[in-house]
Amino acid sequence: MPDPLGKPDPWQGLRQFTAARIALGHTGVSQPTAAQLDFQLAHARARDAVHLALDAEALARELQAAWPEAGPCLALHSAAENRHVYLQRPDLGRRLDAASRALARRDPSIADTRPFDVAFVVADGLSSLAVAQHAAPFLALLRERVQGEPWSVAPLSVVRQGRVAVGDEVGELLGAELVVVLIGERPGLSSPDSMGLYITWMPAVGLTDERRNCISNVRPAGQTYGEAAARLHYLLAEARRRQLTGVGLKDESGAPAALAVDGSRKFLL
Repeated sequence: MPDPLGKPDPWQGLRQFTAARIALGHTGVSQPTAAQLDFQLAHARARDAVHLALDAEALARELQAAWPEAGPCLALHSAAENRHVYLQRPDLGRRLDAASRALARRDPSIADTRPFDVAFVVADGLSSLAVAQHAAPFLALLRERVQGEPWSVAPLSVVRQGRVAVGDEVGELLGAELVVVLIGERPGLSSPDSMGLYITWMPAVGLTDERRNCISNVRPAGQTYGEAAARLHYLLAEARRRQLTGVGLKDESGAPAALAVDGSRKFLL
């Protein structure tokens, strides 16, 4: 609200640096109508993102075009049969159903080897909107970064009703030394379309979260595709060199930690 003495409100200047709801003003003891309506719209978008069904077939086509060398995508499903079960039973979202296990299982004659360097698993998570919008363009950019490097990539996988740990089972069944799970993160009131990346060395059923590295808030208005691809490229290379991920592997890529406000200086650095 304007200062009665005509002085500029310093909070208004700070609003350009954050999507958080600050300096909303008030009307009497209540929020202004515009601020209240904006909050209700953001809340509705977050709820919609959680419940929106993933168009797995369309996403699979986009992923195959983004990384054609990986071949046709695998259409998989977790043990959570529908969204209602998925939201109430997180454990079922961490495992594949029987049909998907059979589809992803590699040739038993190579049971003692891991023929692929990395497997990319795209799961709807808590925001199918996020992976529908960001997974394919992000992977296309990452593919450009790693071209010319000796990476063997497993068939890309799309998992409906999946949580992060479902990637452990997919990576193990496909025979990949590394798995990268691209997943829709829990929607916030300013970010219903945020995608997270989870990297795990030697994926296997039963691993816990300290064995993973995470890159979060991947979206044009958050951590950009270029920044996230640079971080992931570094972590994949270091994970393969050191044969580990998780608490023992730190991101020392030097990728920008915050977006530039005016194209030059980083506000948060």
